[in-house]
Amino acid sequence: MEKSRHKQQLAVILLLGLWFPCCLTQTTPPTRANLAPTPSGTPKAQTAQLKVRLAGYPRKHNEGRIELFYKGEWGTICDDDFSISNANVLCRQLGFVSATGWTHSSKYGNGQGKIWLDNVICNGGEKSIEFCKSRGWGNSDCTHDEDAGVVCKDERIPGFVDSNIIDAQVDEKKVEEVRLRPVVATAKKLPITEGVVEVKHKDGWAQICDLGWTIKNTRVVCGMLGFPHEKKVNKNFYKLYLERQKNSYLIQSVACTGTEVHLAACQLEFNKPNATSSCAGGMPAVVSCMPGPLFVQNRSLKKKVKTSSNVRLKGGARLGEGRVEVLKGSEWGTVCDDRWNLQSASVVCRELGFGSAKEALTGARMGQGIGPIYMNEVKCFGNEKSIWNCPFKNITSEDCQHMEDAAVRCNIPYMGLENSIRITGGRTRYEGRVEVLSSDSNGTESWGLICGETWTTKEAMVACRQLGLGYANQGLQETWYWDSSNVTGMVMSGVKCIGNEMALSQCQHHKTVSCQKAAAKFAAGVICSETASDLVLNASLVQQTVYVEDRPLHMLYCAAEEDCLSKSAAKANWPYGHRRLLRFSSQIHNIGRADFKPKAGRHSWVWHACHGHYHSMDIFTHYDLLNANGSKVAEGHKASFCLEDTDCHEGVSKRYECANFGDQGITVGCWDLYRHDIDCQWLDITDVKPGNYIMQVVINPNYEVAESDFTNNAMKCNCKYDGHRIWLHNCHLGDAFSEEAERRFEKYPGQINNRIS
Repeated sequence: MEKSRHKQQLAVILLLGLWFPCCLTQTTPPTRANLAPTPSGTPKAQTAQLKVRLAGYPRKHNEGRIELFYKGEWGTICDDDFSISNANVLCRQLGFVSATGWTHSSKYGNGQGKIWLDNVICNGGEKSIEFCKSRGWGNSDCTHDEDAGVVCKDERIPGFVDSNIIDAQVDEKKVEEVRLRPVVATAKKLPITEGVVEVKHKDGWAQICDLGWTIKNTRVVCGMLGFPHEKKVNKNFYKLYLERQKNSYLIQSVACTGTEVHLAACQLEFNKPNATSSCAGGMPAVVSCMPGPLFVQNRSLKKKVKTSSNVRLKGGARLGEGRVEVLKGSEWGTVCDDRWNLQSASVVCRELGFGSAKEALTGARMGQGIGPIYMNEVKCFGNEKSIWNCPFKNITSEDCQHMEDAAVRCNIPYMGLENSIRITGGRTRYEGRVEVLSSDSNGTESWGLICGETWTTKEAMVACRQLGLGYANQGLQETWYWDSSNVTGMVMSGVKCIGNEMALSQCQHHKTVSCQKAAAKFAAGVICSETASDLVLNASLVQQTVYVEDRPLHMLYCAAEEDCLSKSAAKANWPYGHRRLLRFSSQIHNIGRADFKPKAGRHSWVWHACHGHYHSMDIFTHYDLLNANGSKVAEGHKASFCLEDTDCHEGVSKRYECANFGDQGITVGCWDLYRHDIDCQWLDITDVKPGNYIMQVVINPNYEVAESDFTNNAMKCNCKYDGHRIWLHNCHLGDAFSEEAERRFEKYPGQINNRIS
């Protein structure tokens, strides 16, 4: 209550300042006295040597949790009322020219000690954060879950001496990189799961003394290296070997709680500069980790390692990243990003078979979900086995929107997959011919091209993922227009991927190269992108708008010309008679992070005079009616004759409009509505017998345009047709239900039809 009252008072003060600016204008230069009192209430002049540092993980040298050194103690700043103006002041204090952003809800992990400042309000021009308005030093009603962070522009102020953070962070800089060094030759197969813990030090690597080493320390090391679980290690196996080695100990002791996301967040005791070989009575720390199912090499062990079935990641381009979705009952939903932090994100990562979290992402950074929002203010301690074991609040309609969906980036084991693929000849590092590393019968390795004949968006998705370049914008079967001065021969053909593989080597392909067009200009190529669109159909609108219409043949000439009727229409007695049509409205949303645009440029769009519009895609949507065995009893398709922004969410502007040969596409946050009364917005069910069916709508069925997630492109409904009327129920997107609920749904036509017969 105290916090809400304070915020209300602050809002009133700011509002008064807008109406009566004279009342808030300072006529004297800002001092500590006219800004905020210290905790004791006594005014205090500026402290010239106020130290500021960046802390927490994961971070770079120009971003992190803000910590202030005051009265001999480091503390944090609460995120209440934090702004980009505050971040600009702090970044300049740190020696950077300006800020590019700021973070809330302890993105870089929870600080310790005091929360020195709360409700800080800067105008952006102050020389120090202490010149900004606040509640005063040490006067806060926050917890460390609300620690603020900044992201500074990676450009230094000329001549700035970074004394604020050099002294404060010398220890943290020593443990930014950690690795496991295997001591058995056979253990060098990737991923490395067991070995000596080493930290990067100067130009080499140093060890950690294992005196007092605990399984909690091992858990933290395994987590940051991409492994969900730790194992006990046989120290005696390593002792004789390590005693004969010359070891250099950088860290004397480590004390982790087991919930940290990085070794540097644990309590560390460093050796004195001249005592790097001191570890009396001990040996280098050795750990053993248990990989998740995706990274287990042993097949028998893979069956024993299982991951959660009620949590998943969606919409991420790379392995181990995505929007967090949780299963409640039989329907998937999302998690709100309020108070979303690294501890909660790490619980999700570990239960999915990855390590601890690198980033806890907020603001639907991995695209928006479309189902219910189940959790709010999740607060995991970090040692829970599932996010469902963490404290959280239930959602009310006022709490959250999908623009606040939480996401994660998890640590994953180093597999070296990017070393066996490269792209060449393109104009940027995101495009080019795909080359893979292959070896001949003598074991000689060489680079070679991939035949483009079977190459599609799915294969390109795997290639871009393996390269670490995000999503596949396009998969190209011809690459003659790129630089061909250093082309190699074909070494792979017939590549066929599901789309979720980690590397092209995991996809099907010919044992020996077979390519009809073996010239380099027909080699497979990719254009990768950091963002992609994501189209989903409004399932409830389909269910609400469905009806049957008997339409006279004389009104269907244009539809027949565009192949929107079933084959039997060709044998009808035109223009007499009618066709029975299942009609419905189709509202297609773009919930991704890039606009959806037709693959073909406007120069190749086809004009259809009958309806007076351009077709920008051959097939945009499939409409099908399926019987109990999955066979089609009726089908239809719609070319994207007018792909445009019908309407958008609040604050989003329309970009695409078909009129006057305008651009076609769907903006992020907008949707395209095909009303039920538009030509071809139907299924021709003239020849369909009464019964129970599954109606299916698939958007972008041929994967012509790249999307971040193709699993939500299909919508299915149970359909009951009595020969006169039609009912749809259980309409849902293809990935919205649990596997068990989906199996029950699929049984519907057969069960009902058997009873009818």
